[in-house]
Amino acid sequence: MKRSLTAIVATAAALTVALAGCSSGGGGGTSDDPNAEVAFWSFTGINAKDNVTNYLEKMPDAKVKLTEVGSTTETATALTAALAGGKVPDLIMIQNDDLPKFVESSSNFLDLRTLGGDDIADDYLGWAASAATAEDGSVIGIPTDVGGLGFAYRADLFAEAGLPTEPDEVAAMWKDWPSFIAMGEKYTAATGKPFIDNIETSVFFSTVNQVSEKYYSPEGDLVYDTNPQVKDAFDVAVDTYDAGISAGIAAWSSGWAPGRANGTFAVTVAPSWILSGIKTDAPDTAGDWRIASVPGVGGNWGGSVIAIPARAKNPEAAWQYIKTMLSSEGQEEHFAESGTFPAATSAVESQAVLDYTDPFFGDSKIGEVMANSVQQFPSFYNGPDTTPINGALLNTLVEVESGNVSSGEAWKTALDTAKQAIGG
Repeated sequence: MKRSLTAIVATAAALTVALAGCSSGGGGGTSDDPNAEVAFWSFTGINAKDNVTNYLEKMPDAKVKLTEVGSTTETATALTAALAGGKVPDLIMIQNDDLPKFVESSSNFLDLRTLGGDDIADDYLGWAASAATAEDGSVIGIPTDVGGLGFAYRADLFAEAGLPTEPDEVAAMWKDWPSFIAMGEKYTAATGKPFIDNIETSVFFSTVNQVSEKYYSPEGDLVYDTNPQVKDAFDVAVDTYDAGISAGIAAWSSGWAPGRANGTFAVTVAPSWILSGIKTDAPDTAGDWRIASVPGVGGNWGGSVIAIPARAKNPEAAWQYIKTMLSSEGQEEHFAESGTFPAATSAVESQAVLDYTDPFFGDSKIGEVMANSVQQFPSFYNGPDTTPINGALLNTLVEVESGNVSSGEAWKTALDTAKQAIGG
C-alpha cells in the first residue's frame, strides 16, 4: 500500500502534548549563560544527533538536550502547540515549507539580528535567507541547509539498456523533461522494467520546484489553480505515467528501499539529503549509482532553518549553537559528514564542496551538481498553505498511479482536493 506523503500519524497530537509539557525550555525567566543546557527540537532524518555531537566536541562546556520530535509535520505541529502556551524549546528546527506560517507570527521568535544574526545571514543564498525574514525585517531563523536537486541513476542498468552511463552524457540526453520521458521509454523498451520510481516526488516535485512562481504570487496571493507553471509541472508527471515508465513505488513506501536495492527502477530524485538513504537502503549497489543534474534548470527540495522562540529559557546558549554550527565552515563540515547541503554562499562556492565526491556514487561530481542546482534555482514565494497544497497535488498523483484517478481527471481532482485542504 502506498504511503500518503502528507499524512499526520495518529500519535502526533499525543506527542505534541507530551513535548509541550516536558520541555526544559520556556518560562521561569531567561539565562545569559552560554553554557546553559539547550533544549533543541529537531525532526528526524537529518543527522541532528551527529551535528550535536560535533558541537559538543567543539564546545566541551556546552550542554544540549536533543529531542527528535518526528516528521517535519509533527515537529511543526508540536511547535504550534508549544507557542500557544506550552513550554517552548530553546532551539527549534523548522522545515522550509512549514516556515511561512511561523514567519507570519514573528513575535513568537527572537529577532536573530539582535544576537548577531546579520553577520551570518549576509553569507547565505538570498532566497534561503529571505524565507525566514518577516515583513518588519526581523530575522526569525538562520538557514541550516538547502536541498539541491539531482537525479540518482543506476549506471549498470543503463549500460544493460544500451544507454549512456557517464553523468555528463546522461544529463545531455535528458536535457529537458520531454527528453527525460523519451529516454525512459527507451530504457523500458530495452529492459521491460520501469525507468523511474514514481511520478509524484521524482517527477512532479522536481518540476514544480524549478518554477519562478509556484502556489503564491510574489505579492502573496494564491495562484496554484491558475498558474500555468504549476499545471505544466503536473502535466509532466501525468505524461510520465502515461508513458508507462514509472514503477509506481511511492517515496518512503514499503517497496521503495527494496526497489533501490534490487533494480526495480533505475532512476530516483536525489536532493542532497536523500543520498545517505540510498547508501543505507542499498549497500550492495556501491559503485553502481551515479548522480547527474536534473532535466531543465536546477531546483531545490528541502532545507530548514533554526529559530529561537521568544520565550526560550536559554537564548544565549541557543545562539552559541547557531553561530558555531551554522558558520560557513560548520556547514562545509556537516556536508562532508552527512550530505546536508550548505546554504551559506561561501560554503556552496568553496572548493571543498565543489570537489566533493563519494565512491558509492562512482565518484560523480556530487558537490558540483548540487551547487549548480541551487545557484540556478529561480526561487519563489512560499505561503502558509504551501504544505497542504503540496500534499493535495502529490497525493492525487499517488492515486493516479494506484489506478484510482484517471489521467484525464487528475488535474481537476488535484485542484478540488487542494481547495478542500485549505478550506477554500
